[in-house]
Amino acid sequence: MSATPSGALPCRVVVCRDCCCGSPKVTGVDHAAQTERLRAAAPVRVTDCLDVCDQANVVVVQPSAAGRAAGGRPVWLGQVNDREATEDVVSWVRAGGPGVAPLPEILGLYVFTPLARRGTDGS
Repeated sequence: MSATPSGALPCRVVVCRDCCCGSPKVTGVDHAAQTERLRAAAPVRVTDCLDVCDQANVVVVQPSAAGRAAGGRPVWLGQVNDREATEDVVSWVRAGGPGVAPLPEILGLYVFTPLARRGTDGS
């Protein structure tokens, strides 16, 4: 992983690894390999529980400075539990991520809004 050709830092990835995400509760996933694969595309921060256990495994793609300047916001992806989904995230991140590259249609299936970010009316 390195800076983009323009020298700008890429977007970042946060990976939840606590009580449900990254644990034997989510079967059939090599959690360490998934984290390393994401690290090949962008800086990765592993965090404790993000309090959205029903969406395990959770990956949050944060925009780069250029992405934020273009209006990009963090994108929360849930149930990223197979190699293909991880590869889709890697491809999008390498393309620039939020605000730089359009969200691939397939990743739209994984997007969710955590309750803490929803309006008080649940929307």
